[in-house]
Amino acid sequence: MTESDPRDSSDIHIVHQDDREIILVGTAHISKESVELVRRIIEHEKPDCVCIELDEKRYNSLASKKRWQTLDLKEIIRRKQLSTLLMNLILASYQKRLGDQLGVKPGMELLEAANTAKKFDIPIGLVDRDVRITMRRAWKKTSFYKKGYLLANLLASLFDNTEISEEKLTELKDTDALTELMNELGEALPELKQVLIDERDIFLAEKIKEIQGEKIVAVVGAGHVAGIKKIMDEDHSQQMTEINTIPPVSPVWKFLGWSIPVVIISSIALIGWTKGSTVAGENVTYWILANGIPSALGALIAFGHPLTILAAFLGAPITSLTPIVGAGYVCAFVQVMKRPPVVMEFEQVLGDMATVKGWWKNKLLRVLLCFMLPGFGSLIGTWIGGFEILKNLIN
Repeated sequence: MTESDPRDSSDIHIVHQDDREIILVGTAHISKESVELVRRIIEHEKPDCVCIELDEKRYNSLASKKRWQTLDLKEIIRRKQLSTLLMNLILASYQKRLGDQLGVKPGMELLEAANTAKKFDIPIGLVDRDVRITMRRAWKKTSFYKKGYLLANLLASLFDNTEISEEKLTELKDTDALTELMNELGEALPELKQVLIDERDIFLAEKIKEIQGEKIVAVVGAGHVAGIKKIMDEDHSQQMTEINTIPPVSPVWKFLGWSIPVVIISSIALIGWTKGSTVAGENVTYWILANGIPSALGALIAFGHPLTILAAFLGAPITSLTPIVGAGYVCAFVQVMKRPPVVMEFEQVLGDMATVKGWWKNKLLRVLLCFMLPGFGSLIGTWIGGFEILKNLIN
């Protein structure tokens, strides 16, 4: 070996499997050095395949200059994936903030791996789990209380303008920004680390083992290297179906979701039977106002279109009586129809997320506000209205 041999790097890890050689390249997603190392190792080794820690959706997003033009917000709302979009944007914004201070776009080493492989006609293997499955598994495995803790910490990180020290930046060059974030939350949210790190270690290792060829270069975040090296000698193939599936909604949550409308409607019916239709009508009116006003206020605070505010007022009393769709999704859909974001706002969204003003200036972020605030208002109204109706039934 020569001094310039990229294998000399401490970020290169060699794993042998029978007659195969797997070269793991541990990268930081915000490091110029990682971009250069990835290019050099692929040029030097000319492997049979280059594996990249990306799924197809993230790869297309990273590689396509017109990626925002293909994002269908109406379809995301229809599939009830706005929460997933919000989480992805928050994590991407976190990485962008770090990347800005290091002078490199997050994920460039992964794109460099793909481009270098294409240059030498080397097949590419996208070996990461679908990001939508990862985020939804993480969300579903997090308890209701810890969901609030997670969101509070992630949202707080958006507005943290503290300059990262040189020492911290040096540490981040030897790790992966997502891993760093998870390490900060790991003690309070071990189930989140399990989904975002441990499960993906298994998924990445098993997918790499499936790749054909005697010499494989696998470009992965530094935080995954130790786990992948350990799992390479183990058989976890039987776990792949389970960890690549979104867990079903708990029967308890389904029961609670339907129990609220059943209790409210039954209570109003009983009030009408025992106290008369006039009193029942008064309770119906109270329910409409208790739900409609705070939800509409949420849409107003979000600077929603007048029809969005109206949709919040009219929709919240109805959506509160069904777990199928929430007031937030109704409002978000109306907002998208009346004030759709333009491509420039999609491209600026990660920067705009870092300022309070940006959330109201950027139309995409305003759609997310029209999703969150009316939904929160409707939740408050459900408890206020439900409590009043039950009190009137008992008294």
